[in-house]
Amino acid sequence: MTPDPFAEFRRLVSHRARRFPKQWEASKRLIDQSNFASTVDRLHHAISHYDLQAPIKESLLRFFEQDTPRRIHDLDGERLGSLTGFPPAKGLRALCVFFELVPTPGSKWPTTKLTSQEIERVVREVENPFDLLCHADVASLLDIGAGDLTFAEDLVDRYRAECKAQHRQLVVHCLDRLDPRSRLGGPLHPQQDRLQRLQQTPGVSFAFFGNQDMFDVDLLDKQELLAPRYTMATCWAPATPTFAYEPTRLSRSLIDLELRRTKGAYRQTHFEREPALEVEHGDRVLLFPPWKFEIIGPLALLNLLARRGAACVLGAVDDQVFWELLAQLLDDSRYRPQEEPFNTATIPKVFGDVYKALAGLSLGESIDLSSLATLRHAYPPGTESTAAVFRYIRIRRGAIFSGIPASSTARKFSSMSEELPPWMVTLVPA
Repeated sequence: MTPDPFAEFRRLVSHRARRFPKQWEASKRLIDQSNFASTVDRLHHAISHYDLQAPIKESLLRFFEQDTPRRIHDLDGERLGSLTGFPPAKGLRALCVFFELVPTPGSKWPTTKLTSQEIERVVREVENPFDLLCHADVASLLDIGAGDLTFAEDLVDRYRAECKAQHRQLVVHCLDRLDPRSRLGGPLHPQQDRLQRLQQTPGVSFAFFGNQDMFDVDLLDKQELLAPRYTMATCWAPATPTFAYEPTRLSRSLIDLELRRTKGAYRQTHFEREPALEVEHGDRVLLFPPWKFEIIGPLALLNLLARRGAACVLGAVDDQVFWELLAQLLDDSRYRPQEEPFNTATIPKVFGDVYKALAGLSLGESIDLSSLATLRHAYPPGTESTAAVFRYIRIRRGAIFSGIPASSTARKFSSMSEELPPWMVTLVPA
């Protein structure tokens, strides 16, 4: 069935109103008697310059091109409700938030004013997606799961000079769940000299937040330690098995069975008074942070990246995570079979021609995913209302590429003889 563009627009309007509570509260003043007329004019101007599907844009423009209303009661409430899903006053306020008539109150971090259409145009034209930082009005990036900060250091080294020449600050913020005080996850902890060097680099606003769950950053947001949205958000080597199984597709019991079959028996324990996960892998006993086998799934990761970045990059994505991720990006439900784990036997069957095209990519080669299949642009009722929709997705085969900054894990793939070549996925949220 063809998705209803009006239903999708109502979902996005509602999501944005909930996502920005400060702007929602501030929008009240835009519809009072003294500001009402100018608000309507500003909305009309914003709509005419905004990247929207044609039927949505035409309907909104027609609505605001009627006889100039002087107050809320002059508006066609039923029609406004069909466009926004809200009663008149809230509907107008929701449009003010959606079309960014309300600035972020008190935010010390600038956010890009580029539309998703403008960002897509840049990303399509550049070979290196991170070059967007040089083309956008704001050079800011959030690195999720930053590990030892190899990628952050590489990025700063490559872009600080150009940002300085453009008289712009380079903002690089990094999150990682590993506790810097932990004895677990040794090589993934940042070295102190690297951390200090990044913190002291002129022209760069750098911050690292360790022991930080990427899905629970409310306190950082309240303290304005993070920007509400970055020009780019990235995640390198998304964790396995955290993002290798999708809970909306596979039951917890099946996931647990797969974990024990592929990883070995596991249990919660302690290591030097520190909580840990013990895994019996063959004849070895391995220790990990206690949350290592928490299953979040790629859909949650995609939603997080889309909320925080105007453009998103997933680098060094291993094969298992990649196909589960891809299933969430394609429209046809055939790519999301219930209770069927992906493996070397099922992946070719499920993905068919898409699999053949992607498996045939040479190292360094890339392809626009929409040339292979329809991108997902709607979610079934009951799905998380913030589910991300992407207007452009490019898939590239390989871990490291000339001129593109990369993480330490990406650099190790060439020596992992048993691992298939990983993937890079560049996405522009709608």
